[in-house]
Amino acid sequence: MRKPFVAGNWKMNLDLAGARSLVAGIVEGLGGSSKIDVAICPPSIYLFPMAKAIVESTVAMGAQNCWSAPSGAFTGEVSAAMVKETGCRYVILGHSERRNTIGPRDSNGNIAGESNDMIAAKVRAVFDNEMIPIVCVGETLAQRDANETESVLTSQLAGSLASVKAEEASKLVVAYEPVWAIGTGRTATSAQAQAAHAHIRGQLVERFGADVANAIRIQYGGSVKPDNARELMSCPDVDGALVGGASLKPADFVGIINETIQAKDL
Repeated sequence: MRKPFVAGNWKMNLDLAGARSLVAGIVEGLGGSSKIDVAICPPSIYLFPMAKAIVESTVAMGAQNCWSAPSGAFTGEVSAAMVKETGCRYVILGHSERRNTIGPRDSNGNIAGESNDMIAAKVRAVFDNEMIPIVCVGETLAQRDANETESVLTSQLAGSLASVKAEEASKLVVAYEPVWAIGTGRTATSAQAQAAHAHIRGQLVERFGADVANAIRIQYGGSVKPDNARELMSCPDVDGALVGGASLKPADFVGIINETIQAKDL
């Protein structure tokens, strides 16, 4: 059985005092429970103090991004090795906010965000530094309305996971995040989530084989809250959540974790 995994992506939020208060509330709310894996993903500037804040707890830590090169003239970037030194176990890669909104604009004013090739290079760096990538994939509303969800997911998975070796693939985490449900208050129905997760699982089977694919955890991300978590987490191919806004409130984040535990009958 895949151990469920709930991670909180704080994005660019909180000050240091608020971050410490949030972690204290999460640790207290969990009470040492380790029935599922739990991680927090603070802004990079808070990684070291948050590592201290979770010492002796069951909470792990992840970064929101890293660069693919080990060192060099990359002003403002942070290498996977640097992230590793902070105590991170996970790194989020290919989040839709980086695929679709981070990057230079072309001559037509369109944003050219992170490509699948860029993400694949970062995945390689994360594995090489003995951490676990959380690779995000997901379609926009226009792509869903055009019935392109499966083709988009297939393309993103093929490109973003191009650097993954068969012997390490079972450690991988994939996060399905429909772009139209992130920060919008809209949530995929359980049927929509399961269909997308099943397609992702099928693509992983084709690439890595059934045994490995059935060991890979696939999270759902997109306006997850305590009141919709149990239904989503009850889907057979949904193995946890990548939580955005609700991860900034201890009661909500712990509530999602508890709903996941109940959904998986742990």
